[in-house]
Formats: sequence, structure tokens, C-alpha cells
Amino acid sequence: MKVIDGHRPLGWQSSFALMSAMFVVAVGYGIVLPVLPFLVERLAQTGEPETLSWHTGLLTGTYALALSLFAPLWGRVSDRYSRPRILLLGLGGFASALTLFALVDSLPLLYLGRFLSGVFASAVTPVAYAFIGDHSPTKEWRARRFALLNAAGTAGFFVGPMLGGLAIFGAAQILPEAVGAGITVPFLATSGLALLAGMMVWWLLPTADHLQTLPIATPKTRDGQILIIRILSISFVTALAVGAFEVGLSLRGKQVLDLNAYQIGLMFTECSLVMFVAQALVFSPLIKVERTRYLIIPGLAVLAAGLAMVPFASGFITTILVVGMVAASAGVLSPIATYWISLSAGKTQGAELGLQTSAASLGQAVGAAAAGLSFDFAAMPNASFTLTAVLVTAGLVGSIGLPRFLKKVS
Repeated sequence: MKVIDGHRPLGWQSSFALMSAMFVVAVGYGIVLPVLPFLVERLAQTGEPETLSWHTGLLTGTYALALSLFAPLWGRVSDRYSRPRILLLGLGGFASALTLFALVDSLPLLYLGRFLSGVFASAVTPVAYAFIGDHSPTKEWRARRFALLNAAGTAGFFVGPMLGGLAIFGAAQILPEAVGAGITVPFLATSGLALLAGMMVWWLLPTADHLQTLPIATPKTRDGQILIIRILSISFVTALAVGAFEVGLSLRGKQVLDLNAYQIGLMFTECSLVMFVAQALVFSPLIKVERTRYLIIPGLAVLAAGLAMVPFASGFITTILVVGMVAASAGVLSPIATYWISLSAGKTQGAELGLQTSAASLGQAVGAAAAGLSFDFAAMPNASFTLTAVLVTAGLVGSIGLPRFLKKVS
């Protein structure tokens, strides 16, 4: 294997194993989004909009809350012990949680399955990024491999909603009384994929995984700590917006636009495709990695505008256009935050990226839960989108001057 500046980067087989892990976790998350309101409707035995909104938001938030609570723990543990073993534990647990989620027959078990999915998913995402950080010989190599992990996650988010939407739509068309079984099959299939990804991690990742990283230490100064907090805030705000948008889009599609699960799944699929393109461009040879810091403020501006425009999208086509705005901006902001956190982390990749995953997951939990609870708020129609747009705008104001500080890290 080629050695660069005294460092031995990961081979393509190891990179593929990490990408497979990211792909499976994203599929397991995305597959739920278009079917969750229908699943809640079946288990709660009610089609009352307020009940569906409440549980859809809380269930989505439960997953993200588990990620937020456990990602820092898994990250710190992986810094001290073997990252491949933590990845194996995460993928095995994720497979088990998906199986539980597929077979539940009550709302409490649905919440339990969603929480456990988040617990074990949190052992995959930050540790996979940390593994790349451990083996990064150059900033450019790190950025390209991060782009591949992001692309794998986005591809999973592309496949997941499509599978979920097709499962319900197909079951309803072929055998209406078997809609429940139509939901079960893709979850069990994804559980099998998680076990397969675990086998690839076992076979393909090197066991001596804590190699020397780029000689960049975690900032110890007060300014450095403030800089890290500001980057984490970007992750939090972006994820909050995405969480609110996902729940709001699913509920708006079903209750306002009267779309079926397949059409809702198509909107999430479009979201994934746009994010995939945005992430591919942001860390492509067309853009120098150190100049990605200048995309933060424009990204937040487009994200706020897209969220504010959602209530004015009155049909399927106009909604698709707004989805593209939100997806493109989120697709730019998320990987940029991850990259700059990793660049500042030095040898504590797991701990720092665990905090980044925690901040993003907490934002997603808050956004998802708030969107579900406020979606039918009569005193302020479209509150879930409007309030989120205001918060993103506040994040934009708080990011003024951030590119100048990030220049010191690069």
C-alpha cells in the first residue's frame, strides 16, 4: 500500500467496509420516514391528525435523542479501545433493533425499537469518521474519504424512504389487508444488510487502527474552544432544521397535500439525490478544502429561505422544488462541519466526532419533536417551518466571522 509522508492510508477495501456501515445505518433511518405516520395510525388505531403528528415527531426525535446521548460515549470508548470492535457492536445491535421494530405490535415497543436503533447507530457514524481521521495522511485525503462516507450515507437515505414507500404502496395495491406485512419485510432485509456490513468490517478493517494522524492538536486556547463550539452550533442548527423538515414534510404530505406513502417517499428520495450531488461537489477537486469555510453562511441562508417557502408550496411539484433548496443547503453544511471538527481533533477523533454527532443528533431530536408537536398548532399555522427558519437565520447571524477563525485551523 502506498505510504504518503510517512503515513499509511486505508485501502479501498477498508474504505468500502466503512461506507457499507454508513449506508446500512442511513437505510435503517430513512426507511421509517414515509411509513411512520401510517405505522402509528395502525398501532394507535386512530387517524386523528393531532395524534399522528404527536407520535411521528416524538418517534423521530427518540431516535435522534438516543444518538445524541450515546455518540460521545461510543466515541470516547473507541479512542481507548478498538474502533472495529465498536463498529461490530453497533452494527449487530442495529440489526437486532431493526428486527424488533419490524415485529412490534404496540406503540411502547415501537418507541423502544426506535430508541435502541439510535443507541447502536451512534456507535457507527462517529467511529467510522474517526477511523478515517486516524489514517489521514493529508487534509485532501481526509476530505475525499469523508465525502465518500457522506455519499454512502446519502445513498442509504435515498434507498430507505423509497423502500418504505414502495412497501406500503405495493402492499396496499396487491393485498390491502397485508399492509402491516409490507412494512415488516424491508426492515428485516435491512437488518440482514447490517449483519453483512458487520462481516465486512470484521474481515476488511485493520485491527491496529490507531495510527498517527495529521500533526494538528485540539485547540487549548479559549478562542480555540469557542471556535469548536461555533462549529458544533452549525451542526446543531443544521440538524434541527433537517429534523423539523423531515417530520413536517411527512405530515404535510399526508394531511395537507393528501399524498400517498409512495409520493412522500419520492420527495425524500429527491432530497437524498440533491444532497448526494451537493456533497460530491463540496469536496470535489473543483473546490479547495480550506475554502469550504466560505460556504457556511450562504448554505445557512438558502436553508432558511427553503424552510420559509415550504408553507407556500401548494402542490407536489412546487414542494419538490422547495425540498431541493433545503436538501442542497443541508448537503453542503453537514459534511463541512464534520470535516472542520475532525481537522481540529488530532488524536481524539472519536471523542470530538462523537460530540459533533451528539450535537447534530440533539438538534435533530429537538427539531423532529418540535415539528410534530407544533404542526397542528392552530394559533400559528405552519409553525414548524416558520420557527425553524427563524432559528436558522439566528444561526446565520452567529456564524458571521466564522470563516476568518477557521482559517487559523487550516
